[in-house]
Amino acid sequence: MTNTKGLRRGTRYMFSRDFRKHGAVGAKTYMTTYKVGDFVDIKGNGAYPVGMPHKVYHGKTGRVFNVTKRAVGVVVNKRIKNRWIQKKINVRIEHVNHSKCRQDFLRRVAENAKLRKEASEAGKRVSLKRVPVGPRPAEFVKDTGAETLRPIRYEFLA
Repeated sequence: MTNTKGLRRGTRYMFSRDFRKHGAVGAKTYMTTYKVGDFVDIKGNGAYPVGMPHKVYHGKTGRVFNVTKRAVGVVVNKRIKNRWIQKKINVRIEHVNHSKCRQDFLRRVAENAKLRKEASEAGKRVSLKRVPVGPRPAEFVKDTGAETLRPIRYEFLA
């Protein structure tokens, strides 16, 4: 038997709903506002086949370039052989949610602004660069009286 070649081939688990999460989505999905420039995660919702993205975009993060009444236009990077191409796709809002990919960056920007302001008021210089975690300090291991084990000598019993 040959492989099937349908549009939704290999999506048995990809588009299935989570355990005890079947049925229609809540009102929060429709009340969420999307603006041009927002980062969104694309996740196909099997309960809504209309406006569902192709399986190749499932799990991808993109940037919103267009907002309509029921859908958003998203720019996604897609790998085709040896290059990455920017693809523009239209996806209904049931299949997208806000990405958390920039939360850490925005938190660091706010923190750095605060540190910079405090340093300028105090007339000091402060380094705002991220510093990798160094090696842990050395420790001495206490002697607990470890016992050396040897195998028991083989004796033939007949």
